[in-house]
Amino acid sequence: MNQNLNLNEQAKEILRIAEKYGVESNFFFLTTFKRYQVQLKMLTDLEKTIYEEGMTVEKSYSKGTKNTYVHPAVSAYNKTADCANKTVATLVKIITLLRARDGSDEPDPLLEFISGRRNSID
Repeated sequence: MNQNLNLNEQAKEILRIAEKYGVESNFFFLTTFKRYQVQLKMLTDLEKTIYEEGMTVEKSYSKGTKNTYVHPAVSAYNKTADCANKTVATLVKIITLLRARDGSDEPDPLLEFISGRRNSID
């Protein structure tokens, strides 16, 4: 997606695209889009945790020994990012499958926006 838009602006643009294509009230679009927004919030929170607490944590044992481990937030972040990527791919499929086709040979504006080749859908 276009790096010039923040996440809220991108979400609004996706909703505008969905409305243009008439899929904004589709149950599958709505539930998938909501899931994607939750995943983005989770990623933001996990990034903050990793930044504030560092990439590693130290675990102390009863005998006084200590071991250093990768912070659990790193694993959670990677899993959530993978899920978010799959969710956005599902959103693209939903929109492209449900939208009305105009029969032109022009590049798909949604795919152009998501790939970062255009700033908005006009």
